Amino acid sequence: MKITNIEIIPAGRYLFVKVHTDQGIHGVGEAGAWGFLDATVGALKKMEDYLIGKDPFQIEHHWNYLYRSMYFRGSVIMSAIAAVDIALWDIKGKALGVPVYDLLGGKCRDKVRSYEAVFEFTAEAMAKRCIELKEKGFTAARLMITSDISKPIVDREMDIFVNKVESYINKVKACREAVGDKFDLVLECHRSMNPNEAITFARGVEKYHPLFLEDPIPPDNMDVMYEVASKTVIPVATGERFINIQEFEMLLQRKAARYVRPDVCALGGLTPSKKVAAIAEANYVTIVPHNPLGPVSTAACMQLSAAVPNFTILEFPSFYNGGKESEMIKEAFIVEEGYILIPDRPGIGIELADDIQEKFPPRQRSISALISYDGAVYDV
Repeated sequence: MKITNIEIIPAGRYLFVKVHTDQGIHGVGEAGAWGFLDATVGALKKMEDYLIGKDPFQIEHHWNYLYRSMYFRGSVIMSAIAAVDIALWDIKGKALGVPVYDLLGGKCRDKVRSYEAVFEFTAEAMAKRCIELKEKGFTAARLMITSDISKPIVDREMDIFVNKVESYINKVKACREAVGDKFDLVLECHRSMNPNEAITFARGVEKYHPLFLEDPIPPDNMDVMYEVASKTVIPVATGERFINIQEFEMLLQRKAARYVRPDVCALGGLTPSKKVAAIAEANYVTIVPHNPLGPVSTAACMQLSAAVPNFTILEFPSFYNGGKESEMIKEAFIVEEGYILIPDRPGIGIELADDIQEKFPPRQRSISALISYDGAVYDV
């Protein structure tokens, strides 16, 4: 079997690929560079020159060749490699007639626990949405603590330390009181706090026992992330921005996180993500895959989550339901009481809908950041 070409499929806010072979078997993949998908297309076209005529089964070899041949690396390059890598695993599973999880060591579970994001931003509305998700059978929800996507400008009052931190604490308090103890709260801070704010906030919500504190500060300085993690009993989760396995190793050597968040579509695909899970397992750390993209990302994350022992929970994009993105694939995921059933079909278990681009015309995400009332820029 030989690779013949890479078909590039922009649809909605996502970038999918099909890697075709001379035996009629194709694999689907997805890139994760968000607002820079045009640049990712350029990287994919360059990689296609190398891949044409190659054996798709040599996944590790191709991954290393593409990775090591790039003198300058970054999120665009790794997202392109990720799309190819996922597609090659899909091809191999289909050719052998087995799910990818069988190629990764076999199934450790039959279904994947998941959570949805609460896209409400006042304490009352967040609490109400948590109740709705609990009634649907979910056992966890992600609270967007610092982000209000409906407001591109940060309010003046949020510059007042005590007002800011207390408003964040009150959101957690309202949600915990609404759902009780048989429900986990994921506190998404979106890298938007400084260390002082993060530590004060964490200590203020410790009594509500959240599952973890996600990206309390920007993850670029792992020593400062350790400082935050060391001053609260709430576990820190981070890693969604990482683009190589060494970053995860350095993070865990510093004991700066108890949950790690590999993004299959940004890190370089399933090949490095499985290695991250092994690094985490050696440190008694579990994975919570970052999964904010389309259904190919979800399918790949499910194969990974099925095959590793140290999995906790999977982010399930709210766009999948809210944006009718189940129509992007031929067979929708089956969700039962907050758990996604792992498909037993060969490969990653899904196929893109034939009319995906008609139903979901391309509309690439813009780049954006939050602007304060005084003109300063904040992480989004």
